[in-house]
Amino acid sequence: MGVTLSVSADAGRRRIEELLQENEERLLRRWLEIAGSSSSNGNTDRKALGEQLRELFQALRQSFDGAGDSSDLRGLLAELSRSRARQGFTPTETAIVVFGLKEAIYESIEADGSAEALRGFIWFSQLIDDLGLLTMENYAAAREKVIIDQAEQLLELSTPVVKLWEGIVAVPLVGTLDSARTQVVMEKLLQTLVDTGSEHAVIDITGVPAVDTQVAQHLLKTVVAARLMGAECVISGIRPQIAHTIVTLGIEFGDIVTKASLADALAHALRKSGVEFVSRKARVAVRTEEG
Repeated sequence: MGVTLSVSADAGRRRIEELLQENEERLLRRWLEIAGSSSSNGNTDRKALGEQLRELFQALRQSFDGAGDSSDLRGLLAELSRSRARQGFTPTETAIVVFGLKEAIYESIEADGSAEALRGFIWFSQLIDDLGLLTMENYAAAREKVIIDQAEQLLELSTPVVKLWEGIVAVPLVGTLDSARTQVVMEKLLQTLVDTGSEHAVIDITGVPAVDTQVAQHLLKTVVAARLMGAECVISGIRPQIAHTIVTLGIEFGDIVTKASLADALAHALRKSGVEFVSRKARVAVRTEEG
């Protein structure tokens, strides 16, 4: 009985392979129709998709030959998953690209009507299901990579380091300050200090909604890192609510200079740099002390 089943399974598989070969162009057209109609965002390039499906089809047929090496097929599916994840296709739209081949070939099996073809479809269906699962695993990994990259880009954009004056840079912070963001702030600040040769840095926390012990520790780490590079830091944006919270929590900033506003911090840094402001008849003159 087991031998009979094995022979039947082999016969079914051979019939599927024959149907794939005999109906290649018709299957590809139907597969493209199914896969192309699954997209709802208008991102589908039917010509490019058709070329991808043809490559997949050829790799699938080659995997049936000899030792059954499917590395090329798996590689093509991985690339398909990554490209569709980057292009914004949904998991369903991506899965249908693979599973659509089952629907396309079933129409040929119905037309054939043989018992071998029906038995072979069970084997072929299981094969496509496995390939579909592999595709979704690659899609999920690629999508996660896209999200991580976007999060890193947002961190970069949300932590600019700007030059305010010769020898003075500022880091205006907006939003919550956590460990990951602190690392980005520290790296960008230190690199800017090296690039500009600045000796003064202003860390403005006006846009930080709240300062707790954790945020204070992050700020202190950044200040210490800047000091190791030979730059003195001023923390600005200490609003009344934040000042009250700092006192209540017993947070100590030690000898770090703090100011209520960015303007006050800039004025302090300018004075430390040797720049003196003199007001005469509503005009402002700037004199830099030499030596």
